[in-house]
Amino acid sequence: MPSRFEVSDELWAEIEPLIPVRVRRRRHPGRKAIDDRLVLNGILHVLHTGIAWTDLPREYGYGSGVTCWRRLRDWQQAGVWEALYQKLLVKLNAAGVIDWSRASVDGSHVRALFGGLHTGPSPVDRGRNGSKHHLLVDAGGIPLAVSLTGGNRNDVTQLIPLLEDLHARPVAGKVGRPRQKPDVVLADRGYDHDKHRRLVRARGITPVIARRGVAHGSGLGRQRWVVERGFAHLHNFRRLRIRYERRPEIHEAFLSLACAILCFRRLPSF
Repeated sequence: MPSRFEVSDELWAEIEPLIPVRVRRRRHPGRKAIDDRLVLNGILHVLHTGIAWTDLPREYGYGSGVTCWRRLRDWQQAGVWEALYQKLLVKLNAAGVIDWSRASVDGSHVRALFGGLHTGPSPVDRGRNGSKHHLLVDAGGIPLAVSLTGGNRNDVTQLIPLLEDLHARPVAGKVGRPRQKPDVVLADRGYDHDKHRRLVRARGITPVIARRGVAHGSGLGRQRWVVERGFAHLHNFRRLRIRYERRPEIHEAFLSLACAILCFRRLPSF
């Protein structure tokens, strides 16, 4: 009985070349490992439904939750999810889908039930332990960069790291120099700091940031609503609505995989 969250042939064709080949031991090789595609189906099932690893249905043939968790961890350490994310961004850029004229940035709080690194008391959730997702999207809502911090971190602290992350992995796909930055970055009042405006300008980007104490009605929301929609799409993956993982790299693996899937869905061929 198949699950409706199984990886498509088209997406698997993008992922398979990135997965490192596992070498079996010659002596005492043990039980044959479960096929990578089946394990990926199990990972996607957890990502979409938000269920615990131990509740992964065995009748689907994905193997145990422990096997899927270990493969997710190993592929994260090998850089598979980040490589997939970058690969799909390049394809989108080659197809002319990414709009570099402006980008929008924002943060969103998620509760962290079991603590761990990159968690902290959230000022918007009565001091409960939580984390924050920070997202940078293009003018059409395509995720360009994402990061994870503690729930007590101010949104503005991640403005420059997100831009630096994008700068560190230029997006090729077209003739000429790969893109490393948008022309304009839009942000709400939470980013209203002149120091960060100067840092953004120093990178050749025009900051358009709402100012505190100024009446609403500037029209900025008509352009930056795409980042709110981006969070809605990101948190459609139920595993990202609440952070269950104590180890931040596991949650970051889910974040990168979810962003890659969102990019894949925007490909013209898809």
